[in-house]
Amino acid sequence: MNEEVLTPVLDWLDLAGVMIFALTGALVAAKERQTLVTLSFFALVTGVGGGTIRDLLIGARVFWIEDPWVAAICLGVALFAWFTPTRWWEGRFLSIADGAGLAAYAVLGSAKALEYGVPPVPAVLMGIITGTAGGMIRDVLAGRPSILMRPELYVTAAALSASLTVIGELLPFGNWVIWTAAALAGFTLRLAAIMMNLALPSYDERGPKADQHPKTR
Repeated sequence: MNEEVLTPVLDWLDLAGVMIFALTGALVAAKERQTLVTLSFFALVTGVGGGTIRDLLIGARVFWIEDPWVAAICLGVALFAWFTPTRWWEGRFLSIADGAGLAAYAVLGSAKALEYGVPPVPAVLMGIITGTAGGMIRDVLAGRPSILMRPELYVTAAALSASLTVIGELLPFGNWVIWTAAALAGFTLRLAAIMMNLALPSYDERGPKADQHPKTR
């Protein structure tokens, strides 16, 4: 692996994504009044889920197995959530925090995929998977409707960050500038979607109903 991917900017994006997603996972379990063990499990699965799938797909060594601090951070976040009242996290905080992790992880996923020689389009998809898979796993385990099944701008925000990361490879700017701008762009779009209820149009099947014009025989 090219050591360039292990730059301070991506390191911070990685840790930020893990911590934020771990917190959202722990808080979902806390709102369901689960045990500390369950909070810890949700924090770990949500924090590393997307990155694990990405690493397996691009042939990388799974990042949190190699780094002893990642699992410890997830467990620490779960412990923090355990000792804080859920009223601290009411309102839109959970969605906003999830949006920050989404953007950071989308950038990290695409940047790491590019460093492993993945072509541009699949690298964008790796960013999207990295940013969204952990939240999907969290929602499925909690029995909650996944945000992917709603028209909110969620995957679109991850796609924006991932695409800007890949396009930035063609521009004469430093990687830290591209990665920071890409993360901010995705987070801004997600934040706007939360605050202004922005959504893509839903599929609407139009046309006459089958029984409106019955055939005569």
